[in-house]
Amino acid sequence: MNDLLEQQFRDFMVSRWPRLLRTAYALTGNHHDAEELAQGTLARVYIKWDRVQRSDHMDNYVWQMMFHHNTDRLRRRRVREWFTNRPPESATGDATLRFEDRRVILDALTRLPIRQRAAIALCFLDDMSHEQAAEVLGTRPSTIRSQVTRGLAKLRGDATLTGLIGRSVDTDRRREPDTLERPDPT
Repeated sequence: MNDLLEQQFRDFMVSRWPRLLRTAYALTGNHHDAEELAQGTLARVYIKWDRVQRSDHMDNYVWQMMFHHNTDRLRRRRVREWFTNRPPESATGDATLRFEDRRVILDALTRLPIRQRAAIALCFLDDMSHEQAAEVLGTRPSTIRSQVTRGLAKLRGDATLTGLIGRSVDTDRRREPDTLERPDPT
């Protein structure tokens, strides 16, 4: 690759990295796997940079490569084990409720089938329309609408998220006093 093409690829990579990583994190649910997915995708983009540049929608082409790379990664998923001579540390929750909530949501997303997860990530995390998401995933907008509807229904029925919603409503009530129920002074 000549210097001009390499510079164009670098500029593209730097400008898309945060969004690519955020979407990869929504797909994998793990920061390390997300970085690996995003880096692997950019490695594939580098190899096909001429073809990527010729496409009408470069971003859609790259996101489609990422979803295919993620599907390939899941197909050959292997169990990761680390052997140590020490017992594992006991699990502790995060110090802030915000990070706990985020983890619960990401765990619920990882329990969705890959196509539903991808459709929800594109439509809600990357703020794409159903038509744009369909183009990225190589399907029809009606399929994306169906996948989003089914995914959201599963998320609404997820017991861990139901507990999260109930907890957030309770904490909101504690912070804002109810002004409608004041005792009558008479």
